[in-house]
Amino acid sequence: MQGIKREWIRSAALDVFEREPEMEPELLKLDNVVLAPHIASTSFETHTKMFIVAAENLVKASKGEVLPSLVNPEVLQK
Repeated sequence: MQGIKREWIRSAALDVFEREPEMEPELLKLDNVVLAPHIASTSFETHTKMFIVAAENLVKASKGEVLPSLVNPEVLQK
């Protein structure tokens, strides 16, 4: 936060905070900071894609198939 306060960082747009949902009260006082309540990805298109991925995972899982969004397939070998 010192970088923002001293303007080493000219401005910042923050969507995620260290201790959500709390945030540093000093951030609210800074004119060079824009704060969002962790909703930067909230758009119709993003939510639609998230729902599609969730539905695909549900269908695949119900069939015992590998999930399309599985990021660590090595767990299947255990």
